[in-house]
Amino acid sequence: MRFDYYTIRLLTTDDLVPYYELVERNRKRLEDFFTGTVSRTQSLEATREFLADITERTQNRTYFPYLIVDERSGRFAGFLDLKNIDWTVPKSEVGFYIDADYAGKGVGTKALQTFCTYCFTTFGFRKLFLRTHDSNTAAKRMAESSGFEREGVLRRDYKTTSGELVDLIYYGRLDD
Repeated sequence: MRFDYYTIRLLTTDDLVPYYELVERNRKRLEDFFTGTVSRTQSLEATREFLADITERTQNRTYFPYLIVDERSGRFAGFLDLKNIDWTVPKSEVGFYIDADYAGKGVGTKALQTFCTYCFTTFGFRKLFLRTHDSNTAAKRMAESSGFEREGVLRRDYKTTSGELVDLIYYGRLDD
């Protein structure tokens, strides 16, 4: 997948060092709502094990991790994933984060729009959904700009790294 000067591609075990660096640069921003990623990438060796696990999940079609790559520099500009996949519906949750250096520049929104089109066409999903905290105004703006509609609030739906149970806003987008 491509847009502007960016490519969206599957994350592989060969991406170990630059992926670790992406998480490390953004660790503080990710710690409350990407608890699994943050907890499983504390070192290069831990990240290697994490990538091996998610590669296996990709092969089993239960999880798909993608990178947003800046073609001009080769730097990872962000991350998108498909999780909580239900092939019987078929639907999937979309997760994403954008590197701090690329935030607020429209890269995330264009990536999400491109990614959704790809997911509907390639995987045949009938619905994509995402969940975000009310305080994440950037994610809410990206969702709404990418055709997602607010469907409701899921109360006490997520436990943050600190152990707090928080409400999440649920957004859905149907295939076009």
